[in-house]
Amino acid sequence: MYINKITLNNFRNYESQEIELNKNINIFYGDNAQGKTNILEAIFFCGFGKSFRTSKEKELICLEQENLQVEVSYQKSDRSGKIKIGLANKKQIEVNGVKIKKLSELLGNLNLVIFTPDDIQILKNGPAERRRFLDMMIGQLRPNYVHNLNNYLKTLEQRNNYLRQIKEENKPEEMLEIWDEKLADYAQIICKYRIEFMQKLKEKIKEIHSQIAKEQLTIEYITECDTKEKYLTLLKQRRKLDIIKGYTTKGIHRDDFKVFINEKEIGIYGSQGQQRSAILSLKLAELYVIYDEIGEYPILLLDDFMSELDEKRRKKFLENIKKTQVIITCTDKIKLENLKNGEQYVTYEVKKGKVIKNE
Repeated sequence: MYINKITLNNFRNYESQEIELNKNINIFYGDNAQGKTNILEAIFFCGFGKSFRTSKEKELICLEQENLQVEVSYQKSDRSGKIKIGLANKKQIEVNGVKIKKLSELLGNLNLVIFTPDDIQILKNGPAERRRFLDMMIGQLRPNYVHNLNNYLKTLEQRNNYLRQIKEENKPEEMLEIWDEKLADYAQIICKYRIEFMQKLKEKIKEIHSQIAKEQLTIEYITECDTKEKYLTLLKQRRKLDIIKGYTTKGIHRDDFKVFINEKEIGIYGSQGQQRSAILSLKLAELYVIYDEIGEYPILLLDDFMSELDEKRRKKFLENIKKTQVIITCTDKIKLENLKNGEQYVTYEVKKGKVIKNE
């Protein structure tokens, strides 16, 4: 899978820009705040229907403009495709010229793995970051997962609202059983997907990390909701506490996964270098899991990737990339050596919202 062309109109600091890409490695370089990351953001926007940098979509529209349009043309092994997203008062998404109504219809058309300097927070921050990582990966591959996750979150919000009504308006507690049953049904499906994909990641990450660093890296999914019966029991046990707090204190919305290096939790005990290597391995594992699922490699987006790694880790990373379109941003023009499989790379200079391809 690879992207042929990106067209940007009024996206961030790009008034009008068309970029043709090489199907192997593409390097965008330039000073800070020139628009390099905006290119990756536009690609991500077409893959997931949202930004990886902001939840305020109006920020994506070029200053003093009222709308934007992003278009990505891509090639898969069996077909070509085009995704167009327009944003003004509302967002409009087209896949191959057909308007879609649900975000789940967009996911999986353009398979992506993204690596940014902020990804180290997956290890260092709370469980929400790790769940987001899982949700993004699984959502690309299983549209039904997104459907069930959305239903779970809607039901969770309804249950939380009713918990507050019990506390403030003395509504009957027994009515909670309606939402408990629904939550447990959705939770069981979501948990099954997560455990399945965590097992796939677990198998990949061990092998990959042994090539990047001489350490043992393992991951472990943590849940109390792997069966419907367990979750229903848990909800019943915590009902009084949930009423007092006004929200549901347990569920798959609280699940987590831990990463261990030599049997120690890396987010607490790992050095900065170990944490970077672990994130690298996690992202490569994600790439290979997607490959196993769809039979072709996803597109790899690397934002300011080179600055986060020393030369040894950089070399090991590039050695693990096979037949993958890679789009890299960096501050300095870099030269890649010893590329395998006869891969080529193209460099582009980015300056004040303009992209110039180097011949």
